[in-house]
Amino acid sequence: MSDGNDKELEAFQKALAAEHAAVYGYGVVGGRIGEARRAEAKAAYDAHRARRDGLVRQVRNMGGKPVAAAAAYALPFPVPDPAAAVRLAADLEERVAGVYSDLVRATEGGRRSTAAEALREAAVRAVRWRGGSVAFPGLAERAVTMSSSAYGPASSSAPSA
Repeated sequence: MSDGNDKELEAFQKALAAEHAAVYGYGVVGGRIGEARRAEAKAAYDAHRARRDGLVRQVRNMGGKPVAAAAAYALPFPVPDPAAAVRLAADLEERVAGVYSDLVRATEGGRRSTAAEALREAAVRAVRWRGGSVAFPGLAERAVTMSSSAYGPASSSAPSA
């Protein structure tokens, strides 16, 4: 495989890992979100599962072994109530948008279009959850500083919830 293909495959693997984390995170959101936004959370959960499944197929089609989901993920903050669940949902979408921004840069043609569509969908969901937008969704230079361990696989202890 050429270096360009390796970088593209690596970007797809990172997108897959982000989708695994988003699916996990929306499981937490769904358990804490208020009734008024439960359907929105379920729709986002389903969208991330569909993207995850598509990325698994894409990685396999590229000759890679899809990165597996962790058993648990460390959350960036405790999620004890509906307000925190909304904040977590917005954070999940911002992080996913950032990874798809990287995927857009690493791909061409139809793959780039698909990555751009996923970036757009995550950015729109982030706006809905947050109630406002950012000028350049998905660009790390414009994002709040993120902990390198947030959304990484959880340590031996259970994730914060």
